[in-house]
Amino acid sequence: MQTIFVMVKCKLGLAYDVATAAVESIEQVSEVHSVSGQYDLLMKCYLNQDQDIGHFVVSRLQTLAGVADTFTIITFKAFT
Repeated sequence: MQTIFVMVKCKLGLAYDVATAAVESIEQVSEVHSVSGQYDLLMKCYLNQDQDIGHFVVSRLQTLAGVADTFTIITFKAFT
């Protein structure tokens, strides 16, 4: 399993709609947090090791209604 975080900038007034749609319709999205700053949402996603990260972001996240921009953070190791 590989973990990515995707920061999402939403069209004005649509952050809650985007968050709800992501959680309800995309099984790889495990958490969505509202955040302050340049982006509106932070999504934590778990992908299969063989799943293409770029294709997932472009075809599943960027196509959600209300998404204006994304910034993807790829992780290497989780410390517990």
